[in-house]
Amino acid sequence: MKQIKRLESTDKVYLGLLLAVFGGIVLHAPISVAFSVLLPDYSLLIKSWKEILMLAAALIGLYVLYKRKQLSLLKSPLILMLFAYTALHFILIPYKNNGLNSTLAGLMIDLRFLFYFGLMYVAMKLYPDYRKTFIKVGLIGALAVLVFALLQVTILPNDILKYLGYSKDTIAPFLTIDQNNAFIRINSTLRGPNPLGAYAGTVLILMVAYLVKRKLSKEKKEQVIAALLVVGGIAALWFSYSRSAWLGTLVGIITVLAIANIKKVSISRWVNIGVGLVILLAGLVMLLNTPFVSNVILHENPTEGNNINSNEGHLQSLTNSSKEVLKQPLGTGVGGTGSASLLGSKSQIVENQYLFVAHESGWLGLVLFMTIFITVMIGLWNLRSEWFSLGVFAAGLNLAIIGLFLPVFADDTISIIWWGLAAIALYSQAQEKVYR
Repeated sequence: MKQIKRLESTDKVYLGLLLAVFGGIVLHAPISVAFSVLLPDYSLLIKSWKEILMLAAALIGLYVLYKRKQLSLLKSPLILMLFAYTALHFILIPYKNNGLNSTLAGLMIDLRFLFYFGLMYVAMKLYPDYRKTFIKVGLIGALAVLVFALLQVTILPNDILKYLGYSKDTIAPFLTIDQNNAFIRINSTLRGPNPLGAYAGTVLILMVAYLVKRKLSKEKKEQVIAALLVVGGIAALWFSYSRSAWLGTLVGIITVLAIANIKKVSISRWVNIGVGLVILLAGLVMLLNTPFVSNVILHENPTEGNNINSNEGHLQSLTNSSKEVLKQPLGTGVGGTGSASLLGSKSQIVENQYLFVAHESGWLGLVLFMTIFITVMIGLWNLRSEWFSLGVFAAGLNLAIIGLFLPVFADDTISIIWWGLAAIALYSQAQEKVYR
């Protein structure tokens, strides 16, 4: 497809709205908390700024496609699957109505990241030259998140975010591991430690892909930025104390290194690497009785007399939600799960991304969601020769693993960032001939 060389005002507004969401989403938590505290009557409107911008972008995007006679873009198999997944949600609303507020919140949580992916799909098809602009905006956002995280673990007080309105009624300024104050979990600018761990892991995986495939230039500015991203990413990941993010990041980085070096490493070297991993695992087993492992890895702290154990909570949630999904093929209704359910008469927490989807949209919804996700991942895999696509693919594996333990895409920052990155990687001008 021929790209648009001359941008009109509608094109600029469309791109501007998408850039505002992509750049602003990493600051969504502190901005929404601060302004909601100042203007409590407009809290819902403030928190919905990104959805409002996306709706405006969608209307403008339709106009642009119509004017340029390119509505055929909407017939792409991926876009049609997005339409089907969206339609299913609306069809299911009368089946089990969870109340207006819960339903609206559920629709936003379930669909916003796929909606943004669709908008970015159109943008990258029409304006592939702006791929670098989106990447630069994402880079600036990553620096903001990770540098602040670095400050949190070095010089800033643990409760610094309370001055922006963070509290038990909004977002806790920090958390601990099973109420053990010896292990403080930071938020940075995200909604909590687990999203921060997922985000930091994504950035680290992309950095490894860049360093392996592109190498650092001798330009000092690039070296400083890379150092901040790596050091800040490691600090944020570590002090998030998110076990799922640690595991996902490890798998993502190993995936990048394996794909990038698979033709350069002999079979004997791979055997040696395997033996090394086994030895490392054995060493970890030997450390099971250390305070760090018992607190951070196992979440067990017998010396503190702490009766709260998150492992039991995770297991109980997984068991209950699995039984519920098997009993209700059509799900429990849109907005009946997670934070959206807190706005209704009955709250239900599901700590698994795939069960979360099944609860919201039933078995068919899960099949559609997995088809969309796998299709995107296959597209990224086909483009793995480029560092950016390889990094986004490996970051997708990271989030897929985290999704086994948490509804990772329910977090607006994580979901919009990764799905936005996926659209950028899939539909750039250079890759259009490879993936349609």
